[in-house]
Amino acid sequence: MNNFKVSVIVPVFNASQYIGKTLDSIINQDFDGYEIIVVDDGSTDNSLDIVNEALKSCEIPHQIIHQENTGVSVARNTGIDASSGDYLVFIDADDYVSSNHLKTLYNGKTDFSLILYAKKYGDRLTSLDSYTEEMISTEEFIKKELNMEITFNFFQLMYKSRIIKLNNVRFTPGTVYGEDTEFAHKALHYGDEIAINNEVTYYYVQHSDSAVNTTEFRRFGVVGVFENLAEFYRKYNRDDLANLIITSRIPKAIFANMNFFFYNGYDFDEVISKMRELDLLGKLSKFEGDSKFRLKIRLFLLNPKLYYKMWMKFKKSID
Repeated sequence: MNNFKVSVIVPVFNASQYIGKTLDSIINQDFDGYEIIVVDDGSTDNSLDIVNEALKSCEIPHQIIHQENTGVSVARNTGIDASSGDYLVFIDADDYVSSNHLKTLYNGKTDFSLILYAKKYGDRLTSLDSYTEEMISTEEFIKKELNMEITFNFFQLMYKSRIIKLNNVRFTPGTVYGEDTEFAHKALHYGDEIAINNEVTYYYVQHSDSAVNTTEFRRFGVVGVFENLAEFYRKYNRDDLANLIITSRIPKAIFANMNFFFYNGYDFDEVISKMRELDLLGKLSKFEGDSKFRLKIRLFLLNPKLYYKMWMKFKKSID
């Protein structure tokens, strides 16, 4: 088996509009010693044809794997199992990276490395907060993420393959929203340090028809993901992290997703009904963080309808 510095894993499902640009950005890296693994998850459009055409004359080692449609988590897991790189990088089929993406991430020393990303809405780019550290322990990073002190997405990381494979860290099949955060947390738990570079090299393209934008109330499924993660931390006697999830991360995720639904015009009664069905109001009340956010939650729980009217009034003032 060939050994590469990096394996780049790209899951694809019906991404014919975007996958060409994605692969072009991966092929044209100013970095040597990497492989490309494309996993076609049962596409019914011509994505696979575009992939084959893009890679047929490519000198970079690559694999094209076709499987029946089983979801992005299984596709990424297939890529992990097929990889032989010392490090793993994940790039979604509708995103793209700058030519120095791998070069900026790779140092061959730390368990993880991290770059910044920008969200792309049409022609508009939105860059997110930068980090103050050049090196951070995974322990500190996990705590910052659970307190939502940092903006983070799993694709910002380069992962040491040995950590992923020895500890059988995989994406949970069937999860629509939050499977990537769970994967990153579990991987980070087994490592030590993250090298940070504040350069934007990943472009996260937003589409109205993306999985994230069409999940409806399945966005609330992230609560179950974090509850599973809390159990994972308890298994390793990290009750402090498990409690942080219950008293901070989950309430903040509930509140953020609720406001997302309100902002995007979802019916108030339907949102509240779904929250009651999932016992999210009770979970929201467990927040123990800063007093300002705690007050917001308290006001909402006292009178959800009044909070909604005030929120909508604020929304109209900024639109």
